[in-house]
Amino acid sequence: MSHHHENAAVPLGDRRSAVTLGLIWITMVTFFPTVIAGFQWFKEGITMSQVLIGTICSCFILIAYTSPVAFLSAKSGLGYAEMNKRIFGPWTCVFLNFNILWIFTAWYGVSALFLAEGLQGLFHWHASVTFFASGLAVAMAFNNFFGFKGIANFARYFAAPVLICWVLYCFFKTLPGCPATVLQESGRLELTQAITIISSFVIGIAVWGNEADYWRYGKPKWSLAVMPLALSLLIGQILFPVTGWMLARMTNITEYGAATEFINTYSFGGLAIVGAIVLIASQFAANDSNLFGSSLAMKALRTMSHKQSVAVLALLGTLTAAWLACFGAAKALESIAALNCVFLPAPSIIVITEVFLVRGWLCKQKGVCVEESDHGAKKVALAALLCAIVVGVATSGTIPSLASWRVGICPLQCWLTALLVYFPLRALQLRQVRAIARPEMVRVPALSGQSRVNSD
Repeated sequence: MSHHHENAAVPLGDRRSAVTLGLIWITMVTFFPTVIAGFQWFKEGITMSQVLIGTICSCFILIAYTSPVAFLSAKSGLGYAEMNKRIFGPWTCVFLNFNILWIFTAWYGVSALFLAEGLQGLFHWHASVTFFASGLAVAMAFNNFFGFKGIANFARYFAAPVLICWVLYCFFKTLPGCPATVLQESGRLELTQAITIISSFVIGIAVWGNEADYWRYGKPKWSLAVMPLALSLLIGQILFPVTGWMLARMTNITEYGAATEFINTYSFGGLAIVGAIVLIASQFAANDSNLFGSSLAMKALRTMSHKQSVAVLALLGTLTAAWLACFGAAKALESIAALNCVFLPAPSIIVITEVFLVRGWLCKQKGVCVEESDHGAKKVALAALLCAIVVGVATSGTIPSLASWRVGICPLQCWLTALLVYFPLRALQLRQVRAIARPEMVRVPALSGQSRVNSD
C-alpha cells in the first residue's frame, strides 16, 4: 500500500477482509500477561466462577464500546485523529494525539521488556535486560516501515496462527485437570470486588482507544465488526486468563517469576525455541500495532513521512524500554493499563455519542442540527472529556491516596461519565439552536467529508 491515507478516508479498494482484521485484532488482544493474570487472581482468592463472570462481562463491555467505533470508522474511512478533529476541533486534538503518543510509546517499551524477560527465562541468559530490551525495541520497528500492509501480513501469516494454536493448546491441555466442581468453590472476595479487579485488567489491556485507525481498513458492515471482535476477545481475554487460573489451582504456583517459568515449560515442553517463536509472534505483533497507531498520531501533530515517524518513535520506544527495565515489566503493565482505558477511549465515546445519539436520533427529534464547526459543541465535548478523565483517573487505583475510590468497573464509569455529561449538554444546545434558527436553514456536513454517516 503506497499511500497511508493519514488525513483522508481510506478508499473501498484499499479495505481488508473481516478475516484479516480479525487476525490483526487477535494479535492485539492476546498477550502472555493475560495467562499470568489468572495466576494472580487465584492468589487473591478469586474463584473460577468469578473469573468467568468477570472476563465475560468485561468482554461484553469491550464489544459494546468497540463495535460502533469499528463500524463508524469503516463506514467513514477515517481514523482516530480525523474523527476527533470533526468533534473536538484541532486544538483539543493536539492533546488527544499527544495522549496516543505517550501511552503507546509506554506500551511499546513494556512489550519489548516482556519479550526480553521471557527470552532470558527461556534460554537462561544473564545479559543485561536493559540492553536486551532496547535491542529488541529497535528490531520490532521493522514491519512498520511497510505501513499497514506490513503489520497485516505479519499478523495474518505468522503471529495470529501461532497465537491461536498456543492458546487452544494450553486451554485444552489444562481443562481435563480441572474438575467441574471448581465452579462451586467459594473464594475470599465478594463478586463485586472480583469484577472490579478483573475488569480493570481485561478492559485496560484489551482496549486500544484508537480502534478507528485500524478498522477504517475494514468493510462497512456491523456483522463484519462484531464477529471478529467477539472471537478475538474469546481467545485472548477469556480462554487465556481462565487457563492461567486453572494452572495456578493445579500447581499452587502464584509468584510471577515461578508462573512465567512454569508456563514456558508447560506450554513448550522444554523446547526453548518453540517458546521463543510464540513470544516473538505475540510481542512483535503487539508492537506493530502500537507503532502504527502512534505514527499516525505523530503525523497528525507534525508533517513528516511515514518512515521518519516510525524511526523517531522506535527510538523513543527503545529509550522507554530501557527506562522501564528499572521498574520491571509487571509493575509498568499495571499502571499503563489502568491509564490506557481512561485517556484514549473517552474521546471515542463522545464521537459515537455525537454521531449515533445526537445526530442520528436527537437531531431528528428536535428538528434541528448544528454544524460541525459550531464552537459551542466543541466546548461541550471538551468539558465531557475532562470530566471523564477526572473520574477515570480517580477511580483507576493509580493514585495511592485514592485507593479506596477503586470500586465498580472503573473504565465503564469513565466512559459513562463522558456519555452522561456530553449528551444532556448537547441536548440543551440543540434546544437553544432551535429557538434562534429555522431547522431547514441548518445542516450538518458528513463526518467522512464524502457521504453522510447515519446510525443505520
